[in-house]
Amino acid sequence: MDGQSGPADSSVLLISQRVRLPLSEIDLQAVRAQGAGGQNVNKVASAIHLQFDVPASSLPDFYKQRLMKLRDRRITAAGLVVIKAQQHRTQSRNRADALERLAELIRSVAVVRKVRRPTAPSRGAKERRLQSKKRRGSAKRLRGPVADD
Repeated sequence: MDGQSGPADSSVLLISQRVRLPLSEIDLQAVRAQGAGGQNVNKVASAIHLQFDVPASSLPDFYKQRLMKLRDRRITAAGLVVIKAQQHRTQSRNRADALERLAELIRSVAVVRKVRRPTAPSRGAKERRLQSKKRRGSAKRLRGPVADD
């Protein structure tokens, strides 16, 4: 983890200034990584399988409710967050990657988005649009065949 997001105390995961998550609530298991890996692929368990139970956690209710409403394939219907980290070659880097991805997922629900209120065009904008349509229509009418009287 980098210096900003990584906690000084290695027994907690820093989510925000006020919210800290004890690592004892996160289940981390080392498993064998998938894909090509050379000679070590069948010997070394470098991938990390992270499981985090949202309803049973010590997160504030605000975070729990927003996480449960989130439509994310990493969260099961029972509220279990499952993350598999196997991008790096070492177990320690995959562990840090999995924890950072969990922290980012939790941080993402803390952002309260501004409510979008639909707006209607002003009367002047409507009039300008109609005037330009009339101008275009008259220009196209002038391009038509000339009528002889």
